[in-house]
Order: sequence, then structure tokens, then C-alpha cells
Amino acid sequence: MEIVTESFSVSTRGDSEVRDITGNVTAVLAQHKLREGLVTVFVSGSTASITTTEFEPGLRKDIPEALERLAPRGGRYHHDETWHDGNGCSHVRAAVMGPSLSIPFSRGELFLGTWQQIVLIDHDNRPRERTIVVQVMGL
Repeated sequence: MEIVTESFSVSTRGDSEVRDITGNVTAVLAQHKLREGLVTVFVSGSTASITTTEFEPGLRKDIPEALERLAPRGGRYHHDETWHDGNGCSHVRAAVMGPSLSIPFSRGELFLGTWQQIVLIDHDNRPRERTIVVQVMGL
């Protein structure tokens, strides 16, 4: 079993922007020519998340709108009372969604559905430069 760890950066505008990172992840997998195994994708930071969805214009609006209902900006957050940075909702959104995702692969191909992409969602209230870690365990 071989374990490979790579990272890449993504610039975001925040506000629950949804970014497709499938190509970045598949490029890491292709670079190392592993055939069978598991890829873990992780975003560093407590105000962003990684998940899968269909990366299309409607969902790129639906996801931030749903998150606004779940943890609204301008709501009362104890985090904001402590740090006064206005991003308590960003932490809640990221905690609900989670920072990582594991995807099996076979014959060098990720087991993603036809309309399923790997996405980064940056929930912070300002633009950020996000570091995404891709760890591949395989043969």
C-alpha cells in the first residue's frame, strides 16, 4: 500500500461559494498512477467544507440559500460575541457539512456518479485562499 499526500490552493470569495475541485483531485490521482484505493479530500480551516453535489447553476444558488436558512448571517452567535468577527454562522455551516470526504477508486477512476462532483464550499464572510489536502492510499 502506498500513501501519497498532495495539496493545492483555491481562491474563494466566501459567502458559501461553491467551487468544483473534481479536476484538481483527479489530477492528483492520475499523477501517481495508483489503480485501487481511497482518496481523502480535506480542507484546512474551520469555516469551509468539502462535499459532493451536481455542480450546476441552480444548486450553486440552492446550497447557499439553504445554508442561510440553517445558520443565517446576522443571527446571534456566541462566537461573534467572543471574537467580534461576524462569522459565527460560517463556523456553524462548516461544522454541519464537515471538512472532508473519502472517495474510493478503481482502475485509476474515482467512483463518482455521472452528475456528482467534488466541491469546496467556503462559508466565511470574506475572500480566502483555501488549502485543500488530497491523500491517496492505494495500490
